[in-house]
Amino acid sequence: MAMSALALGCSHEKSMECVIEEAFANAERQALVLAGKYAGQEGMLPRTWENGEDVGSDSRWWTSGFFPGTLWYVYENTGNPEILEYAKEFTSRVEREKYTTDNHDVGFMLYCSFGNGLRLTGQEQYEEVLLTGARSLASRFTPSVGLIRSWDHSTDRWQYPVIIDNMMNLELLMWAAEHSGDSSLKEICISHADKTLEHHYRPDGSCWHVVSYDKETGMPHIKQTHQGYSDDSSWSRGQAWGLYGYTCMYRLTGYDRYLQQARHIAAFLLDHKNMPEDGVPYWDYDSPDIPDTPRDVSAAAVMASALIELSGYADGSEAGKYMDFAEKQIRSLASEKYTATPGENGGFILMHSTGAYPLGSEIDVPLTYADYYYLEALTRMKRKISATGM
Repeated sequence: MAMSALALGCSHEKSMECVIEEAFANAERQALVLAGKYAGQEGMLPRTWENGEDVGSDSRWWTSGFFPGTLWYVYENTGNPEILEYAKEFTSRVEREKYTTDNHDVGFMLYCSFGNGLRLTGQEQYEEVLLTGARSLASRFTPSVGLIRSWDHSTDRWQYPVIIDNMMNLELLMWAAEHSGDSSLKEICISHADKTLEHHYRPDGSCWHVVSYDKETGMPHIKQTHQGYSDDSSWSRGQAWGLYGYTCMYRLTGYDRYLQQARHIAAFLLDHKNMPEDGVPYWDYDSPDIPDTPRDVSAAAVMASALIELSGYADGSEAGKYMDFAEKQIRSLASEKYTATPGENGGFILMHSTGAYPLGSEIDVPLTYADYYYLEALTRMKRKISATGM
């Protein structure tokens, strides 16, 4: 069980260690609530909680792997055997997605669930699921275009749409390349990351959400948004996906161009004039309604996790800047403003995320991926403190 704040000697001015321990104690309580509600619903997983009602999905929805991943992080940090059993159960509900070839989010679905499960248990079956899923994801790569196709819908608008979110699914392929010896999987990732770097990004370090490529020439024919305010705006979660994706690709390849891109994105975000003082972004940095517009806690969680890792690849004041900002974000997310009272918020940890504002979908609600990346950020911060004695 997580150590209590009292046992840690936490004061009014809490240390980061106390913030982390309290956060995991709360996460443990919420995870038991949410898992308990869905345990008897065969094949179902939490998605959000809206208007006082649970909103779940089966494994087909792109977020299906995040709640199992959340359970794995809670178990890693609390050692609660009941959480472990729930983690195994909810992870198993996603297994069929290893055969999915019509969804680019297989990386999210499987690496967050089975990837963390393999890391913590070493269970051989989990490795098979990941390798099979990676091959399914790789089938969406078209060599003549050089990217993994994101969506198959709206063919009247897009020939070959690729969204910035897709950078997050490369980690599964890179893992599979190393563990299977299939170098073609790594080549797919590098091609995808390079073409995204070339065509998705603007000079200031911000990115478009959707870039559709001409299937014959392999060049962009449309650059626009789907979930942001406008085609030329900076949708906050998309910026965070890119920061995380290029930081991850640097770790996995050692290619300097990916590190420089991550640093460029970080500079854009940390110095943005519309970044709120508490480090929790508005849903779009260019929303005309700022400051009277919803925040996106999920963007802050993804960003904090990425910045903690990126700090390990930076020097001196730059590394300190990344860590200071990530700490600010974590302290904000752990505050009463964004962390729900135990037993409330449908069992989710964080409040005030925004899924797709222009579509009127999941506005100012809890979301599974906000909780997942928050716990990942906490875990990374905990490791950093342990390693450096911060």
